[in-house]
Amino acid sequence: MTIQWFPGHMAKARREITEKLKLIDVVFELVDARVPLASRNPMIDEITAGKPRLLLLNKADMADPEVTRLWVEYFQGKGLPVLVLNSKTGQGINKIEAAAKELVKEKFDKMKAKGIIKPRAVRALILGIPNVGKSTLINRMAGKNIAVTGDKPGVTKKQQWIKVGSSLELLDTPGILWPKFEDQSIGLKLAVTGAIKETLLDFSEIVLFALNYYKDHYPERLQERYNLEEIPEEAIQLFDAIGKKRGCLMSGGLIDYEKTAEIVLRDIRAEKLGRLSYERPVQV
Repeated sequence: MTIQWFPGHMAKARREITEKLKLIDVVFELVDARVPLASRNPMIDEITAGKPRLLLLNKADMADPEVTRLWVEYFQGKGLPVLVLNSKTGQGINKIEAAAKELVKEKFDKMKAKGIIKPRAVRALILGIPNVGKSTLINRMAGKNIAVTGDKPGVTKKQQWIKVGSSLELLDTPGILWPKFEDQSIGLKLAVTGAIKETLLDFSEIVLFALNYYKDHYPERLQERYNLEEIPEEAIQLFDAIGKKRGCLMSGGLIDYEKTAEIVLRDIRAEKLGRLSYERPVQV
């Protein structure tokens, strides 16, 4: 399966971001804590080159907390400021403004020394791929429902400036995916976490990918959820075992893979398997 998705509004958003960048003091890059690398758009490095950046690991409540801790160490080791968030509950959000001010302090101090700046809010550009929770985060920071939210990717369609108190202004943007995933595992990780519209998916392939990962990293979760005595070595055998346990059988006792995949994917999205991360940092 080749996953490609680059709607017209995303291409337009990239052009508009480039045009607005001269107004921006700092960039907030929002990623999914479950897939911090897969959910980082490589185009953002190119688009925002030279601007201070704060990495925000959102949806931390859905990620494996120990793995998230390792990711924080990983990014900090690369000199990238990072905060862990849960935009739905507000966890970690009160630290964003202070972190932003620290990142722009040198720039603002130089401008004040030259007498070319009046007191004004820090202007932040918030970027991220679809469905990482940008609109939910913005509404939480602003204290009211300004940005449109939804549990499907691609909800935000245009840019808008949003005031957060008197000292911070956010430029919201549509989520931008890159045109093609050269590494198909990236597309699969994003599909599992809901960053890609489900109409583009082959459920069976997505679930096979997830099961392969679970049997290596979270076998006990699979055993508990699907009442399995042991975990088969091959993912397809695991698929069969779950299908039998859930009664997903066709005539002749064959496994109904489509029905089994839908059940497993529904369990994943409903967090029935607990807090899971789909990537782990490799120290180099």
